[in-house]
Amino acid sequence: MRANTLIMIVLAGIFGVLAVVLVNIWLAGQRNAMANGVQASTVVVAAVPLKFGDALSADKLREIAWPAGAVPTGAFKTVKEAMTGNGARQALQSISANEPVLAAKITGPGQRATLSAVLDEGMKAVSIRVNDVLGVAGFVFPGDRVDVLLSRTVRDNDGADKSFVDVLLQSVKVLAVDQVADATKDNPTVVKAVTVEVSTKDAQKLTLAAGAGQLSLALRQAAGSKGEMNERVTLADLTGDTPDDVAKRQAELDRQAAEEAARKQADEKIDGLAKAVERVGTQIDQMSKTKPVTVVAAAPQPQVKEVIKYVRPEPPKQATVGVFRGIKLETYEVPRQD
Repeated sequence: MRANTLIMIVLAGIFGVLAVVLVNIWLAGQRNAMANGVQASTVVVAAVPLKFGDALSADKLREIAWPAGAVPTGAFKTVKEAMTGNGARQALQSISANEPVLAAKITGPGQRATLSAVLDEGMKAVSIRVNDVLGVAGFVFPGDRVDVLLSRTVRDNDGADKSFVDVLLQSVKVLAVDQVADATKDNPTVVKAVTVEVSTKDAQKLTLAAGAGQLSLALRQAAGSKGEMNERVTLADLTGDTPDDVAKRQAELDRQAAEEAARKQADEKIDGLAKAVERVGTQIDQMSKTKPVTVVAAAPQPQVKEVIKYVRPEPPKQATVGVFRGIKLETYEVPRQD
């Protein structure tokens, strides 16, 4: 064994012994300080892990020593105090073993573990319809923080449809997925609805946005509850084009569409003319296949010269003569004399 290795082993042993001695001295000083000046108290903790909705009982709780000046707000000193009241209490969220049982984590006496008991003062619970994609593939669980995104398509003054996405709400607390509010659930499943905790105004926004477009969720980091600066994202942002580039591309698409419509109209006219020519050709073919009919001309009739002769009518043989007798007219037929 070389000398350097031996020296390193000896130094390691010396430092190890020195560390043990210093730790024992520090622990002895802490014990003396607690015995002389620090008053001890007790705190009720969970004897076993508790889940959402579990009823509290004496066998699930126990008391442990706790410094009197460091008792958490809402903690219970005795199990009897935690169980005081008519009716059992239930856990409103997951409580690990040896974790202090606080009043905010359990229901009141006789109350059920419902979402209304979990809501903070002035907050509302609103459900959002999602699917396997919009719900972050089922990886959103009760207690997570999410951003709510709103996707819409509107028509501008020029008649063109424009799609964009806005961040509607940030750092929203998830209360339940479908009808499960247990935060210990860790198996991702496809859900149809997510219930979130929001203020009254944000609840109005979510209700209105549900009919204005499509809502989707973006899962945030567990410790990232601070708001972020955000802006609207449009189709132009996907390619980095400027508004002028988008306008030029749209104009080119419109020009191509107009050319395609004109070409289609010309093709339809040409097809109509071709069909008309085909019909005429068919009629000509049918006429050429018809047998000729022999027409026999009638013999010419002799022409007769028409002579017109004036014949003087014969004068009447009698004439009518009228004679007034007083005021009475009498007529007589007498022979005519020429």
